[in-house]
Amino acid sequence: MDLKFHETHPIKEMREMAQGLSDLRTATAPHALLPAVLVRVGLGDAYWRMETPIGPIFVAAGNEGVSAVMPAGDETAFEQTFRARFGRPAYPVAVPPPALARTITGRLDGSARSPLRFDLRGLSEFEQAVLRKALEIPHGEVRPYGWISREIGRPGAVRAVGTALGHNPVPLLIPCHRVVRIDGKIGDYALGPDAKRAMLAAEGTPPAEIERRARAGVRFHGSDTTKIFCFPTCRHARRTTARHLVSFPSETAARAAGYRPCLVCRPALAS
Repeated sequence: MDLKFHETHPIKEMREMAQGLSDLRTATAPHALLPAVLVRVGLGDAYWRMETPIGPIFVAAGNEGVSAVMPAGDETAFEQTFRARFGRPAYPVAVPPPALARTITGRLDGSARSPLRFDLRGLSEFEQAVLRKALEIPHGEVRPYGWISREIGRPGAVRAVGTALGHNPVPLLIPCHRVVRIDGKIGDYALGPDAKRAMLAAEGTPPAEIERRARAGVRFHGSDTTKIFCFPTCRHARRTTARHLVSFPSETAARAAGYRPCLVCRPALAS
């Protein structure tokens, strides 16, 4: 509608303007407009359902990054749980952002290396440090809880590391399932032990093999050609042929045999 005044018909134009303003007052905004605005300004998150190796999950994300990963079930229950934990609403979207969805899928199957942004508001500085360190564990590899505590400069905080991993709001994407106990037990997991085992198996790290090595007292593998020792799931250890593979029950035993720690998986403090 043309709302400009014309010198020849000022009364008519004023009436048309008044009618236009009245129409705006009664107009109804699109149903999705408010959620979209709230997501954009950080007062709410969008969420969608996707399939994973442990079944369907809900993924939520806002303008700060991916904020939540939870098993899928009832949408209403998810929205209530999300609001209770994060203090803001979550709104379903029919189609997630394509680039983000592709990156998430690639992260889960190990095909993508693109960075993901995470919304970790509400977590302590220590918890965030633990989760960021867990992000460094490669697809298909595991590290003990003590590795994280040592790497972040808190070697005596192994139990606290486990607690922080249990508070991970984005499991699967920040891979706390790749953190296991030094004694070979798989350990706790935010989504439950069955989900942890399923994720490890899907990544080519069978939990039964982890536990078998632990029962045999194997903590590290070394190569007698390089004289380097690694965590057994390290990509370098996996490339070592059986003929040259040496097993060690401890860092002390490996060093006593003249081996030095791998600079990639960092199984111990460097010499």
